[in-house]
Amino acid sequence: MALMDRFPRNIFSTRGWGLLGAGGVFLLAAQVMGRRDLLALAILVIVLPLLSLAGTRVLKPRFRVYREFNPSTVETAATTTVRLAVARIGAGSGHALMEEHLPARFGESPAFRFPARSAAGGTSRYEYHLRSGKRGQFRIGPVTAEFSDPFGLSVQRHAIDDGDTLTVTPAAVDLPVTGLAGARGHDGVTATRLRANPSDDDVMTREYRHGDPMRRVHWAATARHGELMVRQEEFVTTPEATIILDQRLAAFPHGAHSHANASGVADADGHELSTSEAFEWAVTAAMSIGAHLSERNYALRFLDAAGEPAFLRSPSAPEPETEEYIGATGLQSVAESLAAIQLSGPQHSRRETKDAARRGTPAGTEAGPQAFDDRLMDKLAAHRLRGPVLAILGNLSLSEARDLAPAAGFGANAFALVITEQAQDSGAVLEALRRGGWRAVAVSASTALPAAWTAFDQDGAVPPPGTADVRRGVGARP
Repeated sequence: MALMDRFPRNIFSTRGWGLLGAGGVFLLAAQVMGRRDLLALAILVIVLPLLSLAGTRVLKPRFRVYREFNPSTVETAATTTVRLAVARIGAGSGHALMEEHLPARFGESPAFRFPARSAAGGTSRYEYHLRSGKRGQFRIGPVTAEFSDPFGLSVQRHAIDDGDTLTVTPAAVDLPVTGLAGARGHDGVTATRLRANPSDDDVMTREYRHGDPMRRVHWAATARHGELMVRQEEFVTTPEATIILDQRLAAFPHGAHSHANASGVADADGHELSTSEAFEWAVTAAMSIGAHLSERNYALRFLDAAGEPAFLRSPSAPEPETEEYIGATGLQSVAESLAAIQLSGPQHSRRETKDAARRGTPAGTEAGPQAFDDRLMDKLAAHRLRGPVLAILGNLSLSEARDLAPAAGFGANAFALVITEQAQDSGAVLEALRRGGWRAVAVSASTALPAAWTAFDQDGAVPPPGTADVRRGVGARP
């Protein structure tokens, strides 16, 4: 039996290989003994497995597979239930051994027999559970089925569907309530005024129109303009928060816990994602801050360091070119977009690019806007003072910090989280940002996110490590 185990099992079964071996022995005996009956028996024993093999290859059973994830997108460390429904198409009968192919991180692939004992209406239903400790998009499936002929001589295994993609989003961390969001009404909205001309009177007033109540007449402006002027209406608007998410490869050095290395080599389960511990911290921060502000009725704008839509290169983004996200639906879209976002761009800084250009030598950079350039400033200026600006940044050079510093003037408040391996050596970078109006804090990948968040209210002093992150669902409230 040990000898039979050495033969491949994806062509013939043990019984099939045994018949082929017996046929070979009979053929040899017929030649030695000159017996025609042995020759006929040898041909029969050899041809029967071959015919069975041809039958399983040509007459392949057909199936329809339906796969459902509940929930359809799942947060890291949470569990999703996978439901499979398998039905045979067309004529056919018999049993098959099936297996759902899973990436290595999910453990052993589940196997099941078709049809199931509780099959109803010709459809067999199966259920199992998955959980991932890392964000990303993972291919679940395909279902492979192993068939055999009625005599059990040949074996055929092939995929009966294409599989489906499971999206695992980063889980938001519950952030403490601070004064960072700025002034808002009790219902989470702010009042803004329409502005016409730069003068104070024109900011507050307009010409009288028939039907305007006399209680709104602005008498000082009326005396100044020589005609009846009234106060403008206040328009209630949703406050906006702009989040700048740095995704530059040069800003986040790769660590030992990367999903993939800088060249994009996939890890053991084939999941290719260029990231690092520091960037994973940044992604969690973006998700958590977005959820924190969204719960307080803020509209969210996500940009990258070059002023482009932050999720433009994320393969999991439902709408990659979108910048603005509002409400629970928008927050869910943010979570899905962050699921497979990764580091991109050249491995050198903007300063190195400029130095190479001055020398007239190629620097290997990609064409496109540079970080913290005019494009980002123009985007921020278009929404000037409509709400806070929050920057989640990797390693910054002093020149890059000086380039970014003026951007603080475009927000009602400006906050910067600088994620670096040497937080104690970031004094000059933080000082450059603070001179521009940023409230800046240096953190590392081991810093508790709630501690970093409260540090903005403590003059940039990060509390000692040990504060535990509290994970929660996107829609949960403290």
